[in-house]
Amino acid sequence: MTSAPDSALTLVADADPVASAVSVSRALFDRSTVAVVARDGDDAAALLGSAAAVGLGVPLLVQPAGGGAGEVVGAELDRLGTTVVLVVGETGAAATSFPEGGREVVAVAADSAAVEAATGLDLADADPVPADGGPAAVAALDPQHPAALRPVDVGGSGSSSTAQNGAQNGAEDGDATVPQVDRGDPLTGTMVLASGSPESLAGIATARAAGADVRLTGGQTDPRGSADVVTALSQDRPDTVVALGADFAGVQGLNWKLRTAVGGAQLPGGGQLLFPQHMMVALYGTPGTGALGVLGEQGLPESIQRARDTAAPYQELVDATVVPAFEIIATVASSAAGSDGDYSAESDVETLRPWVEAAGQAGVYVVLDLQPGRTDFLTQARLYEPLLELPHVGLALDPEWRLRPDQVHLTQIGQVGIEEVNQVVTWLADLTRDRALPQKLLVLHQFQVRMIVDRERLDTSREELAIMVHADGQGTQPMKQDTWQVLHQDAPAPLSWGWKNFYDEDSPTLTPEQTIAGVQPNPQLVTYQ
Repeated sequence: MTSAPDSALTLVADADPVASAVSVSRALFDRSTVAVVARDGDDAAALLGSAAAVGLGVPLLVQPAGGGAGEVVGAELDRLGTTVVLVVGETGAAATSFPEGGREVVAVAADSAAVEAATGLDLADADPVPADGGPAAVAALDPQHPAALRPVDVGGSGSSSTAQNGAQNGAEDGDATVPQVDRGDPLTGTMVLASGSPESLAGIATARAAGADVRLTGGQTDPRGSADVVTALSQDRPDTVVALGADFAGVQGLNWKLRTAVGGAQLPGGGQLLFPQHMMVALYGTPGTGALGVLGEQGLPESIQRARDTAAPYQELVDATVVPAFEIIATVASSAAGSDGDYSAESDVETLRPWVEAAGQAGVYVVLDLQPGRTDFLTQARLYEPLLELPHVGLALDPEWRLRPDQVHLTQIGQVGIEEVNQVVTWLADLTRDRALPQKLLVLHQFQVRMIVDRERLDTSREELAIMVHADGQGTQPMKQDTWQVLHQDAPAPLSWGWKNFYDEDSPTLTPEQTIAGVQPNPQLVTYQ
């Protein structure tokens, strides 16, 4: 009898295959008169046992490598009320491994003919499974017609004397067969997110036997990191999720990360995490004027195409998905105080909205850049909350233009204290989590160490954000490389890194090939101005 977990999220992060298998059985089955068992370390038995368990609709448990049922396995068989144990991969002595509770043991070799004879299943043919492919192969098993899985180094049905003996043992007489099992109701409202770690294979089989959907994350423990997982969660909206795999041990914030994934909004380029899955290439400036950067040198459709054309050469140079981007100066440093006295001209949200929304529709990421003058970054950031609520919009803080009350632009180079930066970190991260948005980019522009005071105390703990230091100095390449290396010194972790190429001010302007070959470590964002 299958049973969905009571809680919305169940974590199974046991590193021991025996314990992992039992944990999943406890999570998804209330009762099962039949159970399948395979010995720990026997790959052939685990794969074929998985096929048997999925086909029968019963749990797959793992026998300790030293033999015997083990206290944990025995206790689980008692809880399930199991009366018949199908032991795959063992004959002879294995029949004495489960004497407690008056259970009958059907022991067969890891051979498809033996398993078919013992279970009455008609197993489909399957390609051999590579050494690291077991979890994926088991996750793909069809409960209605499971495949006879076997490792690449094991022959087909009846290819050895051991297999032949197993087949004879499995079909020896009526006592050597498994009774028909009434399959429980499939757990269609339960999804298992499996990291694919080796110890979780039996648990994956049990989940498929219970009718739960299994999605492999490829070792990714953050559900936001896989576009396929995000799509599946948002489409299926499962009532319960089981996170399966030792990789999940110690992972923080799974609940809110799952809620974000279920929300379904994805970044340009797919998924909900920015790096290292993606690399961005951006045009910098403000709409309507070319004086502040190349973004304003053409209209909106032409800017989208130019961003695509600028980003395209990088795709052949990196493994990540290259995403075109706009970095829009939303608040422009001003020589005049203005009516509010802050020496910053704030663009209206509705003026920027057509650019921001068209960019998102075209698969272009948008970063809103703040040059706050004598006000603070958080005050200005709040002005653009309606745009920052969009999934493809991030934020940039430009300390060069953050003035003290007695300063003016172009006379002094501004700077910001880390407390003010961390206020923005907290506000933007909370906004991202509350709105179930994909990870947001927070860029900190810097070309002098003094521009961010006490940078080592930057709050990098908020996984809602990817925080980036962007080296946006201009000049000769040796000068820029020196700045790049200095900024990396004593940097808090984790941080992403950005680089700026100037068309007119750099000597020379690097090509995409030169940027990737010469800027080490490679930047995750390259901006053009």
